[in-house]
Amino acid sequence: MVQLLDSSGNPLKASDTAHRAASHRSRELSSWLPPLGSADSDLLGELPTLVSRSRDLTRNHGVAAGAMQTLSDNVVGTGLRLSATPDYKALGKDKAWADEWARDVESQWRAWAESTACDAANSLNFAGLTSLVFRSSLINGEALALPLWLDRRGNDFATTIQLVEADRLSNPIGKQDNKTLRAGIEIDAYGAPRAYHIRKNHPGDAYLGAGGGSEQDWQRIPVRTAFGRKRVLHIHDKERTGQHRGKPLLSSIMPMFKMLDHYERSELQAAVVNAMIAAFIETPLDGESIGEMFGGSTDDYIAARNEWDVKLQGGSIIPIFPGDKVAPFTPSRPNNGYGQFVENILRHIGAGLNIPFELLMKDFSKTNYSSARAALLEAWRYFNAQRQWLSTYWARPVYELWLEEAINKGRIDAPDFYERKAAWTRCKWIGPGRGWVDPVKEAKAAHLRMQIGLSTLEDECASQGLDWEEVLEQLAREKAKITELGLTINDANSILNTLDNNPKEENDENLEQDNR
Repeated sequence: MVQLLDSSGNPLKASDTAHRAASHRSRELSSWLPPLGSADSDLLGELPTLVSRSRDLTRNHGVAAGAMQTLSDNVVGTGLRLSATPDYKALGKDKAWADEWARDVESQWRAWAESTACDAANSLNFAGLTSLVFRSSLINGEALALPLWLDRRGNDFATTIQLVEADRLSNPIGKQDNKTLRAGIEIDAYGAPRAYHIRKNHPGDAYLGAGGGSEQDWQRIPVRTAFGRKRVLHIHDKERTGQHRGKPLLSSIMPMFKMLDHYERSELQAAVVNAMIAAFIETPLDGESIGEMFGGSTDDYIAARNEWDVKLQGGSIIPIFPGDKVAPFTPSRPNNGYGQFVENILRHIGAGLNIPFELLMKDFSKTNYSSARAALLEAWRYFNAQRQWLSTYWARPVYELWLEEAINKGRIDAPDFYERKAAWTRCKWIGPGRGWVDPVKEAKAAHLRMQIGLSTLEDECASQGLDWEEVLEQLAREKAKITELGLTINDANSILNTLDNNPKEENDENLEQDNR
């Protein structure tokens, strides 16, 4: 038998794995045995717990609630604005025709989207629906919308959207998930949804009573009608192939959030308790001496102490027994390292949310211009990607449904719509502007990009949440008004120069220079 020895003459031990990360013997890794399941088997059984905890954090933790609001403000803001861009080349048209057609479509879309007629509950306009859909996708991991046909009196369009809490998407009467049914979604052999089973009422609605329900409590809704019109919009972000439900954004950082909450509350309680103690009364007497002083009973001594009603304030006189002394109390809370420790945890949480610490906490006190801009640019990449995702899976499908009705009613001219649907429904969505860290520098940079051909007025306006055509039209109106009043452009510029010479602005610029 041949035995291999090391340089010291000891028998070599065979490694359990080729990759250290796959080791089952390592002390650090031996107990790390996560399940290896499919996307649905790993998620669906745990989804209700993840959702309920995500909602609780958003309700009760200020940082979590603020993070959701920050994401919503930067991705959706006051709403997504339609910019119709039909593929005029594919339609055999020219740019002038496309611009005219787009203006007509956008005008009619605004009339529908800016009213509550687009909401089946008649309570939100399209901007409100969009904000609610996005917040639901963050907190719950998904949002569910049902396009309905409600021909109400006084409304020009019958297309309406009903938002449904994703909790209502479930298997009828507690059926187990199987090959063709996953958490309320019927799927085909390729994993594509065929129908959705939606409970008629929320399972947790306290006003409707509890119970398992019957088959009639669920409605089976096919994905599309017989003629291809969408009946269900299921908005969720997929992390894995074969995943049919969404996961809350807070899932990966939920344990850290909860532990931080416990730590902060414990520190706060300790600080409050410490603040209530002003001083200690120390006595040199032992128990026997106290007994002799009070006739052999220490109870009388304790009672005498309890009768004191000492309030520490300016000029206070504290009565004490002979030999006693007042010892000041030095509080140990708040902990000196508390702020730095919490900041490090919040930076970790911000990374999990794809939000820089400065934006998560609204704290730019330790940031100069360069680092602030770098952090905001990184955040903007994520915001822009989220907006594109929301536009693709929510805004554009709704626009397609509305446009189909408008065309069928003859309000918009679109020959061969169904044959060239992609060309007719092509569009962009303009969200809130990213703002400026240094308006002067960034305006000059935008001007330079347009001069050398790296950008266009449309791109620069869109980055600030503006429509370039509306900007040009407004400029034309202002120039016409200046001419009408007998003024010149130089007169207007002189007014702007007066504003620019504001001493406060100069001081702000000096402070900015100091921070660099």
